[in-house]
Amino acid sequence: MRRQHHYRRRAAEPAELDMTTFLNLMVVLVPFLLITAVFSRITIVELSLPSANSGAPPADPGFRVEVIVRDQGLEITNGTEVIAAIPNVDDEYDMGTLSQYLMSLKRDYPEKDDASVLLEPDIPYDYLIKVMDVVRSAELPAESAEEEPVRVALFTDISIGDAP
Repeated sequence: MRRQHHYRRRAAEPAELDMTTFLNLMVVLVPFLLITAVFSRITIVELSLPSANSGAPPADPGFRVEVIVRDQGLEITNGTEVIAAIPNVDDEYDMGTLSQYLMSLKRDYPEKDDASVLLEPDIPYDYLIKVMDVVRSAELPAESAEEEPVRVALFTDISIGDAP
């Protein structure tokens, strides 16, 4: 004979949610995320990269500013010839001299806003960023001791590429 089991149904009671573990997680996680969000900063470097279909150079390029970063030092060219060579000082690039020379170029060509930074293959990325910062802006000394130095824009439209 077949047994029949009779199960008593329990009365439908609402389920209890244990929220303590979730609240403990939120108490720890939310302040941690807020603190790390304050300290994380992202710097965006704007570049003008050549498009794929711009094969031919313009007919009259005019004066071009090119800074070539080599192992031996920095070179500033006008697109065809080297107009300044800045040797390394104590195995470091001389950013001060580069800045002074670029300021004189900006005085000679105030309407010029574009420049190219060209690197040899083995140049570290840090030097690319340092050279780009110097090409983009310069710091003019203050006229008096109480004033702060003034930053001026030099060549803000920067392109990067491989050195010839």
